[in-house]
Amino acid sequence: MSSAPIRLGQVGLMILLAGQLLLQLDFSIINVGLAAISTSLHAGETELELFVAAYGVAFAVCLAMGARLGDNFGRRRMFGLAVLMFCLASLLCGVATSVTFLIVARALQGIAAALMVPQVLATIHVSLTGRDHARAVALYGAIGGIAFIVGQVLGGFLISADIAGSGWRSIFLINLPICILILLSMWRYVPETRGHGKVPVDWSGMVTLALLTLSVLLPTALGPSLHWNWLCLLGFVPILPLMALLWRIQRAKEARGAFPILPPSLTRISSMRFGGLIAIIFFTCWSGFMFILALTLQAGAGLTPLQSGNALIALGGSYFVSAVFATRRLAGIRREAMLVTGCLIQMTGLVLLIVTLKMVWPQPGVINLIPSTILIGFGQALIVNCFYRLGLADVPHEHAGAGSAMLATMQQVSLGLGPAILGAVFAQVLQYSGLYLAAGVTAITVELGLMAILLLATLVRLVRQRGRPEENVEIDETLIVAPD
Repeated sequence: MSSAPIRLGQVGLMILLAGQLLLQLDFSIINVGLAAISTSLHAGETELELFVAAYGVAFAVCLAMGARLGDNFGRRRMFGLAVLMFCLASLLCGVATSVTFLIVARALQGIAAALMVPQVLATIHVSLTGRDHARAVALYGAIGGIAFIVGQVLGGFLISADIAGSGWRSIFLINLPICILILLSMWRYVPETRGHGKVPVDWSGMVTLALLTLSVLLPTALGPSLHWNWLCLLGFVPILPLMALLWRIQRAKEARGAFPILPPSLTRISSMRFGGLIAIIFFTCWSGFMFILALTLQAGAGLTPLQSGNALIALGGSYFVSAVFATRRLAGIRREAMLVTGCLIQMTGLVLLIVTLKMVWPQPGVINLIPSTILIGFGQALIVNCFYRLGLADVPHEHAGAGSAMLATMQQVSLGLGPAILGAVFAQVLQYSGLYLAAGVTAITVELGLMAILLLATLVRLVRQRGRPEENVEIDETLIVAPD
């Protein structure tokens, strides 16, 4: 029962956080392995886009399902099943002999991650109270920044070390002993908890959302390699019908009092629409930026995986510092003002990065990338801090859970689509110019334009909200996933 007494001890908490750390490490560690995977499996930019996006899209579509299944069948049970599935999927990734096989295995990892994540915070939420609960949530929040730094360094080290000739495969195979240790210890130290009653999974909504996401992802990713021929453009045709079908399914479920994955009534709330705008623009830019920067540094400038990983340590460190300390110092200002500040700092960092790359190319190094990446990471943390609170600002407290779930789903869909969208820009420019610097700079410039749209929208909202007091927003933490 969800009303179980406090039974989650220190060891149990560490086991849950180890699972969360494993997922976030795997998300960030991939970027340093892109060039090695491309060389080994003869994968082009399109295949790499699909490989990176497969995890995020599968994660996004199945996230709400993971929460429902944990509530219905037991969170510890679903956590264990997810760890086992992640272990098997990691093994499949590590032995993949083709890029198609690797993409499928990576999608399985995303499904496992979606089953695992909701169980971690939900178990913490119902098993701890007071200071223990606050400390556990703080540790959970800190994992994102730590995982980013460790993932970049560890991934670069493993690939460069080429242990037993494993090369890039080691970044997946290293998951196996960690998963086994979690499986062996979790049954004793992690308590079993459930929801108050069984809640049906929105299977039809989930499948329709998956098809809609794929109808955007596949033609966008394949466009440059197919030269945007009629067959590629035909792939965009199902988008509008699928959007209409998804809307109809969600309205019907909401009218019956069911639990749709994207409740239509919430889209009529101004703050939810604004939160959706933040998700679509910022998180698409975030994941796309990490993808194209990794390709630019490794495939373009010839940096080793270890050098490429080290080049982003400053970004992860500044993100962590901003998330932990700066957001507290700025707690007294309006969220819209904090979002404006974050956008301006990040955009300044992007401009500085473009200038730096042009000045030092073709030999960008760890040191000369530090100033720009510090600004980018610092600004990103401020934006993320505002995301849920701005999105839920006008949502009634009784609908906070549904609102959190909807924003989390939109966030993860955007993270999944980012590599395909900015990656398509990157691949198109590379195809015609043959210059990695031109491709990387163009993609970053597109990101700047998208962030300028978000900045303008935030300024308009700030003017409209002036004089209106801010409210404390209730957030359902069980579905929130801090990106790396």
